[in-house]
Amino acid sequence: MMGFYADHGLHSEPSDGMDDQADPRLCLICGDRATGLHYGIISCEGCKGFFKRSICNKRVYRCSRDKNCEMSRKQRNRCQYCRLLKCLQMGMNRKAIREDGMPGGRNKSIGPVEISNEEMERIMTGQEFKEDAGLPEHTWGNNGDSDHSSPDNGVSEGNQPSPVSTLSSSRSLEMNGYTATYRDQYVGTPVSSHYQFLPHLFGYAQSVLRPTLARSLHSQSQTLVSQLVAAEDLAPLGTPMLIEDGYRVTQGELFALLCRLADELLFRQISWIKRLPFFCELSIEDYTLLLSATWQELILLSSLTIYSGQMFGDLANVTTKYSPSDYELQGFSEDGMDVMERLIYLFRKFNQLKVSNEEYACMKAINFLTQDIRGLTNVSQLEKLNKRYWYVCQDLAEYKYPHQPKRFPEIMMCLPEIRHIAGKLVNVPLEQLPLLFKAVLHSCKFSPNTLQAGTTTCLTTGLIPGN
Repeated sequence: MMGFYADHGLHSEPSDGMDDQADPRLCLICGDRATGLHYGIISCEGCKGFFKRSICNKRVYRCSRDKNCEMSRKQRNRCQYCRLLKCLQMGMNRKAIREDGMPGGRNKSIGPVEISNEEMERIMTGQEFKEDAGLPEHTWGNNGDSDHSSPDNGVSEGNQPSPVSTLSSSRSLEMNGYTATYRDQYVGTPVSSHYQFLPHLFGYAQSVLRPTLARSLHSQSQTLVSQLVAAEDLAPLGTPMLIEDGYRVTQGELFALLCRLADELLFRQISWIKRLPFFCELSIEDYTLLLSATWQELILLSSLTIYSGQMFGDLANVTTKYSPSDYELQGFSEDGMDVMERLIYLFRKFNQLKVSNEEYACMKAINFLTQDIRGLTNVSQLEKLNKRYWYVCQDLAEYKYPHQPKRFPEIMMCLPEIRHIAGKLVNVPLEQLPLLFKAVLHSCKFSPNTLQAGTTTCLTTGLIPGN
């Protein structure tokens, strides 16, 4: 963290003798010491260079085993196929690589990029390279590439398969390496096979993760987090959600209530922007573009966290008084089913993680500060701000939960899932929204792990002294 703040003009106090060895950043691909964010994820120089060479040279590798080879610092050179597959699964953004192969990226995006199984398969087989450039594919064996970015990168004996690196092609929407057993371990309750539509970083390899040492929160992180939390409106929503006993709610009435809730939540996001500590660092035009692109995601995130008590309590009670017709039930779309399944999973995930107000504030800022929007005038400043809060959130998670090394990647990988849901919601017909929310809220309310009505998922506060 000291190096990061120094590089980005953020002054901090001495680290009380803690050196870099005591607080390592680990590569999401092989577990080696990471050197920063490369092509969207935290990785080492070796995996960064390997990914760049593989994409720039349009290489197609072959795995002589079962396409699930272990990835570690010592084993990463044994199978280039599985190494590239792991890069894609973890979210490395190939579009951030410059076409001329020179240093420096383009279309920079902080955070992982989620791609479908079909797109991943086209890359691994070389089909996408041939479609893009009309060039013959080049096949490389397992000895086609190596790197020397760190000590001890030789090959060790043994090659045990990793349970989280298997590419499944059974369904185009199924995320990679997230088996039912591994999923149940995190969610805490058995779920249907449909919940395989999940972010692939939840398969963060156990061999890569090590508990971090107990330490104090970086002073600059504490200040930045405190500022973000202060910008939030944590007061309960003011939209009335109380219905008399015996009253039957119609589809139109429930839809009107959802619209009023969306209006209030959107207004709170606008007010939040004006209170952000970096409000003066970007133009009004950029803020307008950012809000237009992310408002649905911000509303979803807040509904699943700080306002979850009212959403899954009061609003859920209202939806129980609405009875959809047979016509509505029969006309429910595939997009609606997909959104329902993902929302139920995310509710359980947030319920299990018990995301704190501080973590929520960081997640929200990171999601808001996206650079993948056409027309932005200050992309470099956006990238700087995004990276700042990315590292702040990691510092916060490691400080508050030193024995949960998987926590930070799990929290971060909720964001692309929220973004996917927001994109899918656009395709759900408006008349299906009451039924969609009734189904989601009913399933979550009576889930074994559901919080009692009136409580909130964001339970942990008191990070900043005096709050």
